[in-house]
Amino acid sequence: MKITIVYDNVVWKQSLTPDWGFSCLVETGTRALLFDTGARGDILLGNMERLGIAPSTIDAVFISHGHWDHIGGLADFLRIHSPPVFIPPACPQPAANVRVVTVTNPTKVFDNVYSTGQLGGIEQSLVLRGNDRTVIIAGCSHPGVDPIITAASRFGKASTLIGGLHGFDDYSLIDRLDTICPAHCTRHIDEIKRLYPDKYLAAGAGRVVTV
Repeated sequence: MKITIVYDNVVWKQSLTPDWGFSCLVETGTRALLFDTGARGDILLGNMERLGIAPSTIDAVFISHGHWDHIGGLADFLRIHSPPVFIPPACPQPAANVRVVTVTNPTKVFDNVYSTGQLGGIEQSLVLRGNDRTVIIAGCSHPGVDPIITAASRFGKASTLIGGLHGFDDYSLIDRLDTICPAHCTRHIDEIKRLYPDKYLAAGAGRVVTV
């Protein structure tokens, strides 16, 4: 599987545009899923174009939660292509004429791709099962990193955590992981890097993680 960060506060590839928000593309080899859509459709679609990602190739959109910096690009994306959209119950409904899948409980999205279900009354995270790794992608981690890792563990022992870690400072939880790629709203990225240099992976739009 391949994960490409499309939208982030910083860039990994200088040709891309940084902006407050988060989105990434998950490619399983047979299916493609867009996780969140950042804050602005023009930036989302522009970064996708520069990365060679055609909206028409996306099989599903997965929205972690309904905050503006994660759903802001959704309407513009759906005007071009309208695959099924997986949302937690707390998320605002997308525009009409879109197939919406409301996810309350742990749910299979594709083969080896799952939702944790809505946690903390606000947010779902994505879980990917690779050959020997289980990867969690989080939008902002509003429910807390510990509940997210615990919920994901039903699909396998978590090895990698990618995404926004809002308010996260319980660094001992990183001991349970092999790799951490903090992005977007994570406040203490420098501290995570200092404490866990061998586990830390820099994020940024254009970064590719293969699992």
